[in-house]
Amino acid sequence: MAQVRKTTHSRKTGARNTARRKASTTRKRSSRRAAPKRWSQRVTKESDALDLKRGVFKLKDPKKIAGSLKRLAEHSSRRKAGAYRSALSMLTFYINRAGKTLPKTQRTRLERAKVELKRAFGRE
Repeated sequence: MAQVRKTTHSRKTGARNTARRKASTTRKRSSRRAAPKRWSQRVTKESDALDLKRGVFKLKDPKKIAGSLKRLAEHSSRRKAGAYRSALSMLTFYINRAGKTLPKTQRTRLERAKVELKRAFGRE
């Protein structure tokens, strides 16, 4: 049988890899760019989302909000999913984007608009 010769190669590469990792992490930190701050605004404008009318989410009546979202979702040429899914995701996106700054009255109005949206699409 042939004898297997042990080499010191594996030990040397381990030391080199460690040094390489340390050098690469310091380079990454210094060259890393800051993330864009207003990503949600960019998503609203540039994504294949619905073309929303200005002030849709500020309407007082949940039925009007749901009706407007339904109309926009059905006529949109930019959506990738079904009309119901697109309308509901835009409403949820707006609620999540506003976060804690959204007044409680408006949050409850938008949550009621979700229910109205389900009714409008016959998903109840």
